[in-house]
Amino acid sequence: MTDQTVKQNVLDELSWEPSIQAAHIGVTARDGVVTLTGHVDSYAEKVAAEHAAERIFGVKAVAQELEVRYPFTPAEGDDDVAKRVLQTLSWDMFVPRDKVKVKIEKGYVTLSGDLDWQYQRESAEHAVRRLSGVVGVSNQIVIKPTVKAADVRDKIKAAFGRSSEIDADDITITTDGGKVTLSGQVKTYHERFLAQSKAWSAPGVTQVEDLLTVN
Repeated sequence: MTDQTVKQNVLDELSWEPSIQAAHIGVTARDGVVTLTGHVDSYAEKVAAEHAAERIFGVKAVAQELEVRYPFTPAEGDDDVAKRVLQTLSWDMFVPRDKVKVKIEKGYVTLSGDLDWQYQRESAEHAVRRLSGVVGVSNQIVIKPTVKAADVRDKIKAAFGRSSEIDADDITITTDGGKVTLSGQVKTYHERFLAQSKAWSAPGVTQVEDLLTVN
């Protein structure tokens, strides 16, 4: 697949996705690496654009250079954004109360603390990224290991085997405590993303090292 074809397919996908204003997004492609430039109206739209590019066959990596520009929004201080972030986290049923710490600097939110599950970590980030005034999110929440490494590997392997979109035979899973390493080959960037997500969903996983290559 040529760089021009990959570029056009990414542009078409961005235009197809209703949550994205594609007119302000530029795309370049070179050797499977797609770069997104321009600006979007929110951090949530920035993430959506990145995921849209990742779904395209032939994309091996995405370089994110989009700028968040909130339209028609009065200037807000970090204290206002912080109040909204804390309130949103307190409403989220998947995020344990008072377990996540928040730091905000010029609209960039840093989340920290200890949680038991990856879905709780993801839920906290998803809730925050949709808020007005947020221009970036750094998720530094740590997952505490709760199960044996061998059990983690077996659960991930079984999850891969149940998925119709993952070729489990081409992926090697190794575990060291709560750390999981994925190696081998996948056919698309999307399959690589799914493999990471499945690995993170296993109980006790604290880190996923992705050494998968897109063939």
